[in-house]
Amino acid sequence: MKSERGIGLIALLFSVLIIAAFVIFSIYLIRIDNVIRDKFEGNRWDIPAKVFARPLEVYANAPIDQADFQKELGLLGYKNSENYTKPGNFLVQDNTVFVHTRGFDFGDSVEPEQILQVAFTDAQVSEIKATKPSSTGIARLEPMLIGGIYPQHNEDRVLIKLNKVPKPLIQALIATEDRNFYHHHGVSVRGTARAVVSNITGGKRQGGSTLTQQLVKNFYLTPERTLKRKVNEAFMAFLLELHYDKDEILEAYLNEVNLGQNGNYSINGYGLASQFYFGLPLRELSIAQQAFLVGLVQGPSLYNPWRNPESAKKRRNIVLNNMLVMGYLTQDQYDTESAKPLNVISKPTIGPARFPDFLDIVRRQLKAEYQEGDLTNQGLRIFTTLDPIAQTKIQTSFIDTVSRISKANPARLKNLQGAVLVSHPENGELIAAVGSTADFTGFNRAIDAKRQVGSLLKPAIYLSALESGRYNWASVVEDSPISIPVDGNKSWTPKNYSGSGYGYVPMVQALANSYNLSAVRLGQEFGLSSFSNNLSKFGVTSNIPSYPSIFLGAVDMSPMEVLSIYGNFATGGFKYPNKSIRSVVDSNGRALDRYSLNVQQTIDPSAAYLLNYGLQRVMTAGTGKAAYNSLPTSLNLAGKSGTTNDTRDSWFAGYSGNNLAVVWLGLDDNKVTGLTGTSGALPVWINVMKQLRQKPVNLRQPDNVQWQWLDVSSGELSAQGCEGALYIPLLRHTIPKRATACGLPHYQVEPTYSPDTQTVPETNPSEDSIENYIRESESEMEQELSNSNSRVISSGSFQP
Repeated sequence: MKSERGIGLIALLFSVLIIAAFVIFSIYLIRIDNVIRDKFEGNRWDIPAKVFARPLEVYANAPIDQADFQKELGLLGYKNSENYTKPGNFLVQDNTVFVHTRGFDFGDSVEPEQILQVAFTDAQVSEIKATKPSSTGIARLEPMLIGGIYPQHNEDRVLIKLNKVPKPLIQALIATEDRNFYHHHGVSVRGTARAVVSNITGGKRQGGSTLTQQLVKNFYLTPERTLKRKVNEAFMAFLLELHYDKDEILEAYLNEVNLGQNGNYSINGYGLASQFYFGLPLRELSIAQQAFLVGLVQGPSLYNPWRNPESAKKRRNIVLNNMLVMGYLTQDQYDTESAKPLNVISKPTIGPARFPDFLDIVRRQLKAEYQEGDLTNQGLRIFTTLDPIAQTKIQTSFIDTVSRISKANPARLKNLQGAVLVSHPENGELIAAVGSTADFTGFNRAIDAKRQVGSLLKPAIYLSALESGRYNWASVVEDSPISIPVDGNKSWTPKNYSGSGYGYVPMVQALANSYNLSAVRLGQEFGLSSFSNNLSKFGVTSNIPSYPSIFLGAVDMSPMEVLSIYGNFATGGFKYPNKSIRSVVDSNGRALDRYSLNVQQTIDPSAAYLLNYGLQRVMTAGTGKAAYNSLPTSLNLAGKSGTTNDTRDSWFAGYSGNNLAVVWLGLDDNKVTGLTGTSGALPVWINVMKQLRQKPVNLRQPDNVQWQWLDVSSGELSAQGCEGALYIPLLRHTIPKRATACGLPHYQVEPTYSPDTQTVPETNPSEDSIENYIRESESEMEQELSNSNSRVISSGSFQP
């Protein structure tokens, strides 16, 4: 009896244990099942934001030269081939280029894959034909990927859909990693048992994982090699196969698998690996290249093609042989593909950004407008204003020119640094940015280097004088020593760069030659507040001190702030905020932001037109004359040099009709360079502008402005050919009512003679007669003298 009770009790306990184990096991399965489904059906990956350059738009008469067009294709990884049957290939026949484009999804629109026939004549597109023409007549190449904003765990990937994956890659993967993939239920019993026994007994580490198990290991588990993890892996693989079909699992695997390391960033998925190793989209790879990527699964470091090319090639050929054995390749195909070199690119195309200074500007703008998580895991696409051809040329030109300047004085200028910014003033779009002569370190001089700007700010002084109506460019100003009291008993005594004053000079001469004393005297006349208000209005965000030395640029600003200031001058009085981003699109193709034109009038167009003339005189007869002699004179360039008193900083800012460029040179330790704006920054500026297609400065002449000859000595109306005459733009209400003796006959006004003395009295015709003549002859004079806008007629004395 007792024995039966004992047996019954044991049976009960055993049943309880079985039930408890079943409950625990069920809870375990439910828990891991929830883990699997939550991630697989949710946001599977943190997808970094991708940053793109502007897309190249091709249309009839587009100002694109054939060499630049082919260079852009090269930057995008297109191959110059014997045919153009496949995407990513182009063929050149004389002045015609045939391109098989890849197409691109811009979010709000899709550019189709198509064949373009583009003909070039006289450095522009003369004709374009397309297999899928658009209603606009414009075809766009895909934009160049210039970088990304990565998640904190440093993973990067380019998501691919299974139906876009080349069939040979899937065949190679199945043949090499899991030949029974479409037949098992997530676990290879034989392989798992072999791995478990080997790991328990301390034998050689064994794999035995199916593709599903590999996905589980990468997706959900740590890389530790323990029995517990192996059991978890098997059950999770089984559950994954229970919920999802093979194609879903395979697509996730293709996007998840780790295929290399790029510095701190892991290369995940075949979409990104294709770009990393070959610089091409996955669908453009050869069978051999696809086999190489499959071979990396067993050890991206072991088969690194740059460090271990022989091992990488052997592994690739093993994958090709597996395809042969499985019947995916013929013997001829195997022989052809296995004989090919690896053909990996010399340097990875992703990693350190190709244009890090520009990308840094983009990142800063984005971080001010978006949350960190949105930038690092939501798969945003950022379309920027970067022109990769202009950026490449400017970057090379900048480094070469700075190097030549440094070699002229290696002891002092060994570590010469600088920055260049170039924008389109008509919309504020930044097309190129260089913040260093060396590798990017995180310190972007285009934004971070705040240095004294010297004479770059003088135009703001002369603008106040012109706006007042009391001065015009022929007005005589005093350039003589001045001492200004500051801080009680102290005084500030500015000097010209030459050390001496120039007496009384026309205002245009004072600006063109950057005289300090005359600028300070004018600045004092109109006051510090007027000067500071102008700078703030023009976009300066740095603190503007309230002491008189700011008239000579004793204030720290970044090149980006200087670009903002000169944008107001280049547009004829309108401020377009500098921008590096055109639009942001989310992973679903929805436009989040469009950075439309945001314009604000900052200067009366009439005053801006007058100021532009003064800045043009800097180029034709002043400190910028080297540019006038080096670039086409028809461009009517305008600009201004900047030099600090002790030549620590060298600046030049100037513009054509379509490009505004700012250059700064200096030493990071702020030591003396010995460079002026003319000897340092200007040569860099000239070579930068030579890299770009330029249009002439052609500001619209406001109705309130009229060109007239003025006599410098008296300020009265004069005429062409008269001594001391300047042909300048004037506000209509400031046109003098008197004319000189030399100028009088040109106004068709008869002088009055005294019968007794037969001498000419004071030349003072009636106001009506002069105004009538001005009106009648205005169009005739402007036509006759349209090419003389910036010329001093007489080189005689300007002393009053």
